[in-house]
Amino acid sequence: MVRWDLRDRPPHEQRVLPNLSVHVVFSRDAPGVWPPSRGVFSNVLHGKDQVLGVRMRPGCCGAVLGRSVNELGGERRSLGEVFGAGAGETQEAILRADSTREMVASADRFLRASAPRPTPAEQRVAAAVERVAGDPTIISVRQLSAATGMPTRTLQRLFVEHVGVGPKWAIRVYRINEAAKRAGGESRPDWATIAAELGYSDQAHFTRDFTAAVGISPATYRRMESQRAEI
Repeated sequence: MVRWDLRDRPPHEQRVLPNLSVHVVFSRDAPGVWPPSRGVFSNVLHGKDQVLGVRMRPGCCGAVLGRSVNELGGERRSLGEVFGAGAGETQEAILRADSTREMVASADRFLRASAPRPTPAEQRVAAAVERVAGDPTIISVRQLSAATGMPTRTLQRLFVEHVGVGPKWAIRVYRINEAAKRAGGESRPDWATIAAELGYSDQAHFTRDFTAAVGISPATYRRMESQRAEI
């Protein structure tokens, strides 16, 4: 949830790193259902407004959306297209709300109205995603297969259908986010060590993947995080 008043200040670019969640966004500028992103999502905040984004548990949103993540086709869909009647009214209530509590309550009522329990397949893939998120030593699909007891072909099918990306990319997303977290928290990151711990054979390969996913090099990202912390 973001609320801002920049009427007397320059616009601000908000950047969100790649992740595996489907986001249901209630906003004036970019409302809709957003599939998992393969790159940094950026949005320029200006004037005075507020936004509520519901970040859904990876693998478990098909039951809520009424379709698999794969059916979104990698594109943002309008709230009305996905949820039908009531979406516009809910959005207006959220954007008019005077408090965070009101915003969350409106979204909660709306989404819970059509939220059946996740299917067994969704629960299986969600557990696999959580295994990747919680165990940084998993750096390959083969390791994930061994950890979950699911064949690699099964993992591939479940991830594409219910997460929207393959398991290899899913693992990379979490490892890149781990690298970004360490870059922002360490005064002098040892990139070679970080690359090795995340399963890369060399630092150059890690730098290429990080730059492709985040849009800037690890060193530049670290410098920007340091500058942001000083503001």
